[in-house]
Amino acid sequence: MNRLARFARLQRLRDDTGTAALEFITVGLILLVPLVYLVLALAALQAGTLAVEGAARQAARVFVQAPTAEEAAARAARAIEFGLADYGIDGSSVSTTVRCSGASACPARNALVTVTVRVTVPLPLVPDVLDLSSTASVPIEASASQRVSRFWTGQ
Repeated sequence: MNRLARFARLQRLRDDTGTAALEFITVGLILLVPLVYLVLALAALQAGTLAVEGAARQAARVFVQAPTAEEAAARAARAIEFGLADYGIDGSSVSTTVRCSGASACPARNALVTVTVRVTVPLPLVPDVLDLSSTASVPIEASASQRVSRFWTGQ
């Protein structure tokens, strides 16, 4: 009888009934939570990249089509603001550079205008405690070039 009781106790210890759900939850949390965060972070970075590239391209296009230098700067700033707003990126961290090559003034006939837009995209779900949101951000930069028409009059 002693042997039978020991055998029954060993059988109860080897029984795996009900542990699959616990294992699934444990492994699921360990693997799934970082994977979901990785997808969210990559989506935020991809949105930032698309926004910066589109904003730089559109700013260069409107810059070379403007009749005056003042109007060109205003149109480019508006294009960048709208391009970033379409993707939900805050315009406060934007840095823009406009460079003209091939001419002394900008814009000028046949000048190559290059617009560079830089923005920092914060990683998702990072709290603003201890200024973590500024250190947990990724800088993204894009440039676009357009040539001013050779028939540009520049009033």
